[in-house]
Order: sequence, then structure tokens, then C-alpha cells
Amino acid sequence: MNTSAEDVRDTAVRARTAAAALATLNRAAKDRALLAMAEALGARSAELIEANARDVEAARAAGTAEAMVDRLTLTPARLEAMAGGLRQVAGLDDPVGEVVRGRVLPNGLELRQVRVPLGVVGIIYEARPNVTVDAAGLCLKSGNAALLRGSASAVRSNTALVGVLRDAAQAAGLPADAIQLVPGVDHESVKHLMRLRGLVDVLIPRGGAGLIRAVVEESTVPVIETGAGNCHVYVDVDADLDQALAIILNAKTHRVSVCNSTETLLVHRAVADAFLPRALTALAEAGVTVHGDETVRAHDDRVVPATDDDWAAEYLSLDLAVRVVDSLDDAVTHIRRWGSGHTEAIVTRSLGASRRFVATCDSAAIMVNASTRFTDGERFGMGAEIGISTQKLHARGPMGLPELTSTTWVGIGDGHLVS
Repeated sequence: MNTSAEDVRDTAVRARTAAAALATLNRAAKDRALLAMAEALGARSAELIEANARDVEAARAAGTAEAMVDRLTLTPARLEAMAGGLRQVAGLDDPVGEVVRGRVLPNGLELRQVRVPLGVVGIIYEARPNVTVDAAGLCLKSGNAALLRGSASAVRSNTALVGVLRDAAQAAGLPADAIQLVPGVDHESVKHLMRLRGLVDVLIPRGGAGLIRAVVEESTVPVIETGAGNCHVYVDVDADLDQALAIILNAKTHRVSVCNSTETLLVHRAVADAFLPRALTALAEAGVTVHGDETVRAHDDRVVPATDDDWAAEYLSLDLAVRVVDSLDDAVTHIRRWGSGHTEAIVTRSLGASRRFVATCDSAAIMVNASTRFTDGERFGMGAEIGISTQKLHARGPMGLPELTSTTWVGIGDGHLVS
């Protein structure tokens, strides 16, 4: 049964009312609610796992790949980790009310630019029910009402989780509609949400490139793009090759299903003969399938031919595209042509090369002699994140609590008039 536009709109209207109340709350009130939500996840874990088991059973019956089933599955340990995430958010500084800058004008008028909540934040995401808890907690702490639209595969899990979070938040004195699940599991409900400009302040899609592209292209609500990660490691002519090997193995194999995993390795031609045999052997031993250009294939007959699809791919698997380039500038040209603007890394002992790479790569994060896997809110010391923004407006890179706020200019005068 299709979800009506009016059903989705009513949810957004309630969220907007809740957002007005959230904007006035102090940190203590928000932290009490977050801690109560964390406690409730543990106290009601049995019903959450039971609801999740029905989603898992349905996913397996539908022939869903085991890797996706694993991402869908809740366990007591995973619920405790989710509760721990809420406690961590409670311990973070509240961005609301922070003075970004301020000054006194020559006429005595005091000006301050102050952080304020965005208002109503819609999150559209796939599979993982932990996103439900993470998004709700980050939105609450930053004073925003959360409209959560997960995938149909996790609808029972998400319904149960949102019910637990709403009950706990309301018992702690917050409006229940601060956290809501967007009604419906059909694509129409997503479309209705994307048309609520004026009621929903921003949409944040979390998932694969297809989901993100669909939301960006179809939405009338402002969108913050997150997630798609075709990340590169470039091994420069002046690289420490031992360090380069360790970095590419970590960047590719540490965790393949995340957006900051490296998908393409670029190697300067001058070090290719010294580096590629070692790297290709080590990658093969780690179970990585290499998709390479002609020069790369000449070094190892296990390498499969690379196509344009490989240069553009976000594999999220034990696959890696490898290309030999003639210079740093050629590497950057490749990255700017095929990359998604997420994270790039250079391995080099040359300060000049690293500076040029940083200046010319147009990406949200750039690593010098470090793995692309570092692009993460927690690893950056931000505590938690809603996602990695790959766009340039408002927020770029890991999005923590400050990135879930806007600003208001406050002018304080004493009968000041414009002459």
C-alpha cells in the first residue's frame, strides 16, 4: 500500500513543532534524554532483538547476501555499542549557542554570530539499523528534530528502535516527535519527503552512490551529499616504498565495506618496477583482486584488465584498481577525473610534492603519508559523525555536531538607529 503525501507531511509538521521546542533546551536537558535513551536500549534489548530477527529472517528468505545480512543484524553487543555511542554524544560539547565570531561596531552595536540548530533534519539511509540510533542522538544533541527513513529491509528493527528512543526521550521531558520514523516502506514515501521544502530544512542521504544521486537529483529540499568514496593512494617518485606498501594494505584491506577504504592505487612510473612486484604479491596474499592497466598487468599475470568502470568504481570489496602514472600532475588529473571528492592520500618524502598534491586535489580530506581510513569523525577527534560530506557548501568532510547547526547573527544595541 502506497504511503500518502499527507501522511509524510503530517510527520514533518509534527517534527517542525518539536524542533521549535528543542531549540530552547539547554545541554543538561538534552544529555539527560540521551543517557535515558542509552539506558532504554539495554533495558528493552529483548524486544529489539526479536524485531530485528524478523528482518533478518525476511532478508535471508529474499536471498540477501550474507555481508548485507550481517550489517542488518543486531546483537546484545551491538546494542551496547549503540548505547555507548549515545553516551559518548552526551559527553560532547553542545554546539548550540557557541559564538562563532563577534565584534563591536564603531557605533557601539554589538554583533555576534551564534550557532543554532538547522531545525528538521531528514536522514535517508540503507540497511544498518545502528544509523537510526546514531542519527537520532546526533540530531537531538544539536537541537534538531530527526525524520528517519531507513530501508524496507530494516523496517521492523527501525520501528522498534524509534519506539524505544521516543519513549525514553519523552520520559526525560523532550517532545516525542523530536524523533520520528517517516511512514511507509515504498519509494513514494521517500519522494514525498524530498518534496517537503519549507518543512524539512535539510536531507542527508547515507548509503551507496545510487541512493545519494537519486536524492540529490530528485529533492527540492537542500541536500548534504555524504558517503560515496572512490578514494585514491598515490605513491610518489620520492616515496618510502616500505611505508607505501603498509599504507595501501591498510587503506584497502582494513575494512573494505566503508567509504574511506581505498579503491585505486596510482604509482609513479619511476618507482613502478621497484614497488609493483612487492605490492601485487602482498595484495594477492591479502585476497585482493587487482584491476590494472597494461603496465601493471605486465608485472603479474593475476591482474585483470582495468576499464573505465574500474577507475570510477566504489568497489566496497576486496578489489583494487591500479594504474601507473608519469607524474604527480598525472595522478591528480586522474583523481579529479574519476574521484568522488572523498579522501586521497600521497606517500612521499618530498615536502614540495605533498604541498602540491594538497593544493591541487579537490577532495574533502587529503592524507600525507597516512591511510585514507583516517577520514572518520571519531578518528579526527570529533567524537561522532552523521556522515562524510563530499560537497563544498556548508559542511565538508566528517560531519560532527557543529556541522548539524547553522548560525544566526545577533545584534545588541541601545536604541541604535540607521542614519
